[in-house]
Amino acid sequence: MLDKLLQYTRAIFEDLDTKALQRRFLDGLLAAQNVERGSLWVKRGGVIACIEAAGEQSDQILGVEIPADKPSVVGWVIENARMTIAEPVKDPRHYKEMEDGLEAKSTLILCYPLVLRDGTVYGAVELIDTSSRGSRLNLRADFLELLEHLVAVGAIALGQALAFDNLGRECRGLKSALERFRGQPPLVGRSQVVRDAFKKACSYARTDYPVLITGESGTGKELFAQAVHQASTRKDKPFFVQNCSAIPETLLESELFGYKKGAFTGADRDKAGLFENADGGTVFLDEIGDMAPALQAKILRLIQNSEVKPLGGAATRTVDVRIVSATNKDLRQAIEEGEFREDLFYRLNVLPLELPPLRERAEDIPELLDYFIRRDCLRLGLPPKRIAAPARARLQGYAWKGNIREMENLVKYILTVTEGDVIEERDLPAHIVGEQAGCAPRAGSRQAGAGADTPQDFPDAPDVPGAPGCGLGLSGMTWDQLERAYTLELLEKHKWNITKAASSAGVNRSTFDSRLKKLGITKE
Repeated sequence: MLDKLLQYTRAIFEDLDTKALQRRFLDGLLAAQNVERGSLWVKRGGVIACIEAAGEQSDQILGVEIPADKPSVVGWVIENARMTIAEPVKDPRHYKEMEDGLEAKSTLILCYPLVLRDGTVYGAVELIDTSSRGSRLNLRADFLELLEHLVAVGAIALGQALAFDNLGRECRGLKSALERFRGQPPLVGRSQVVRDAFKKACSYARTDYPVLITGESGTGKELFAQAVHQASTRKDKPFFVQNCSAIPETLLESELFGYKKGAFTGADRDKAGLFENADGGTVFLDEIGDMAPALQAKILRLIQNSEVKPLGGAATRTVDVRIVSATNKDLRQAIEEGEFREDLFYRLNVLPLELPPLRERAEDIPELLDYFIRRDCLRLGLPPKRIAAPARARLQGYAWKGNIREMENLVKYILTVTEGDVIEERDLPAHIVGEQAGCAPRAGSRQAGAGADTPQDFPDAPDVPGAPGCGLGLSGMTWDQLERAYTLELLEKHKWNITKAASSAGVNRSTFDSRLKKLGITKE
C-alpha cells in the first residue's frame, strides 16, 4: 500500500500545470479502482461545477453545473465532508438529469470529498461503475482506506493549483482593468465599420495632421481621439480635452489661449492656456461646431502659424500641438448658413473620421453591453452579472438614439436595480421593454419619458427584435443577431449546459462550442 501511495504522490507532483494535474489525479484513481468513468467537481458560489471528466461521453459531463440547492451525491459529500457509496437507482441524492443522453448509466458511485489542509471542503471526486451489476468497484475496507489517502494527497495538490490559477486570473483581470482605465482606450466592437474606423485612426496616428471626427452624440468620438493620441509619437505628452459648447465664448478663449494679469476683472495673475500646457501633445476640441466665429479665427491662426496669444497679451508664443476636433453637426451646412468658417473647416478636415451610430453596428451591442457590465461591476465591487436571453434580445433590438453614451448610463441603472446575478427583462426601463428598434411601443405600453425610468413588465411585447407585431419580422435582424438570440435562448433553457444546448440544436458539442467563440458568448 505504501509503495502505491509513494508512486501516486510522485505522479501527482510531476507537473503542476492545473489541467494536467487534475487529469492525472482522476486517471490515477480510475486506474486504482479499475473503472472507466469519473469526474472532479468544485463548488463555485451557488453551483457545483464539473472541471474534469473521464470515460465514454465524458464531454457531456465536463462543464455541467449542478445547482447547490438540488439533491446530488457530490453535493451531499461536500456538505457532509465524508465519503459515500450510492446506488443511483435507489439513492434519492443522485442527480439523474446529469445522465440524460448518456448511453451507459451509472450503477454504483463512490464519492470522496476534496479537502484542503485547513479542513475546507472545496469539491468532490466521483468514481463511477457502469457495469450491469456495479461489480467492478473494489469496496474492501482496507482498499477504501488506501484510496482515501490517495485522494487526500491529490486534493491538497489540486486545491493549491486551483487557488494559484484563481489568483492569476484575478491579477490578470486587475491588470486588464488598470490598462483599460489608464492606457489605451477601450474601443469595443468587431463590426466591419468599427474595424475600418480603428484602422483609419491607427493610420492617422502616424502623422501630425489635424483630424476631424464626425458622428452622432455618444458614438465614442473622444475615445477615438484618445486612440489617435495613444498610437502616435506624442503618447507620452499631454492629451487635453475641451468641450467648446460647455462654456461661454470669453471663458473658452481664456481656457484655450490663457491670459495676462489684469486682462479682465479677476485676472490677478498670468495663466497659461490649454494649448501652451499641451505643448508637444494633443488637444481634443469637442463640439467644434458650436464655437463662436471670432474664436474660430484664432484657432485658424494657431493651425496656420503654431502660435498662441494670451488674452491681454501683446506677444505670441510658439506651441507644438496636434489638433483633433469633433462635432455632431453637419459643418458643410453650417458653412452655408454662415455659422462656421469654410477655411477653418478645410484646415480641420485634413484627416476625416466618421463614426457610425450604434444602430448601424448592431452586432457590437452584445459585446458593448458585456464590457460595460464587467467594468461597472468591477468598479462597484459587485459579483459578475449576466443578461438573460430575452433581456439581451430586447437590448439588441432597441434603437439606442443616444448611442454608446446612452448604453453606458443604462448599464449603471440596470446594475442599481438588479438584485440577482441575472439581468431579466423586468430589470430594464419601460421605454426599452415597451418598444423595439424602429417600432412604436405596443398598445398599453408607456412611452419613453413617461415614467421611463421605472421598469415594468410587458408580457405582450415581442421577445425578439423584429418579431411579429414590430412590423419587421425576422428579416429585421442580421444573421448573426438571429443566431445569437437563438443560441442564448438555448443556453438559458438548458441552464448553460453546453452539451444539452448543442443536442437541442442538433449539432455536436465541438461545433456548438466553436459557434459560441465566434459569437463571443461567454457565461460571464
